[in-house]
Amino acid sequence: MRPISVYVHVPFCTYKCGYCDFNAYAGLESLIPAYRDALVAEIGGYAEVLAGREIATVGFGGGTPSEMPPEGIAAVLDALRAAAPIAGGAEITLEANPGTLTGEHLAGLRSAGVTRLSLGAQSFDAGELRFLDRIHSPEATASALRLARGAGFESVNLDLMYGLPGQTLAAWEASLRAAIALEPDHLSCYCLTVEEGTPLARRVRAGTVATPDGDLAADTYDRAGELLADAGFAQYELSNWARPGHESRHNRVYWTWGEYLGIGAGAHGFVGGERSENIAHPRAYIEAAMRGMRGSAVLAAYTPDAAMMIDDYVSSCLRVTEGFALDAFAREFGGRLEAMAPRWLADCEAAGWLERADGRLRLTLRGRQLHSEVVVRLMGALGAV
Repeated sequence: MRPISVYVHVPFCTYKCGYCDFNAYAGLESLIPAYRDALVAEIGGYAEVLAGREIATVGFGGGTPSEMPPEGIAAVLDALRAAAPIAGGAEITLEANPGTLTGEHLAGLRSAGVTRLSLGAQSFDAGELRFLDRIHSPEATASALRLARGAGFESVNLDLMYGLPGQTLAAWEASLRAAIALEPDHLSCYCLTVEEGTPLARRVRAGTVATPDGDLAADTYDRAGELLADAGFAQYELSNWARPGHESRHNRVYWTWGEYLGIGAGAHGFVGGERSENIAHPRAYIEAAMRGMRGSAVLAAYTPDAAMMIDDYVSSCLRVTEGFALDAFAREFGGRLEAMAPRWLADCEAAGWLERADGRLRLTLRGRQLHSEVVVRLMGALGAV
């Protein structure tokens, strides 16, 4: 059976952080029971899409998926199993807020079938957590990880954030060392991005918060790689490091051109070459999804043109450290990348951003910080063809 993955978006949060531009809402917890039913109904509408396929991974993202009770998570997984078999040993991952977890809740999630937990630690500096509007303390993250181990989770990730206004290299190192000391299996390190429309962007524009220092963020990223390598973590994607056997299989689907069905408010999907995006607001999503018809909650769906598809492929696959096989690209698109964008490839190799080895194209160590520039230049080259 052809594998497919499923992403389930849970948009509820206790408090929406000032830097967040995700499809997330605070104060709508009363909708959770109806939302669970809508997720089940939407899954039922995709029975034909899932027929004859095996679900390889499931990812619950948000928002804060741990806001949904374990029985709600179990109901969603039961609906998926009714539509298609979930592979034995499948990775089922769920994002959680360290400040709202209890041992009982975590045990319930584990019993529901969740196999991997991702904790939004963000920082181990209390002042940085306040700046980020996080509702948990450094101690709460440590406690949540211990409780997760006690509940039987053998794969736990910590999210960390760097590039904060005023953050020093020493402060970042301290947070990273505190995270490493808790012995997680995986670490995701993301640079703070000031997104338009967020409270943080308004503060930066008003001058009450300094613009993040890009050069310092680059140094911080390099230091993360050094410290994590010394601690036994291998970098396998631009922002992700793992101990052996603990790479995120679900996220790898996104980065390696796999197919995934998007379920939930604002969820994105990629199936059969078509990209889709669901209705964003939970109330409107619930009303649409409860019709139980295929695509009833979809806001927009489209098939990218050839240039956009190639750009998407290269952009995604260059995120993983091994890059992609040039022969695989040729099979996918009916032509060789070397012929489609020869100047782009030559220029990026000459700049030391890209390298070819064993028939694969990948970013160099230097190029990992310039991924966006590499991709923008490719789009320009493809548009000129």
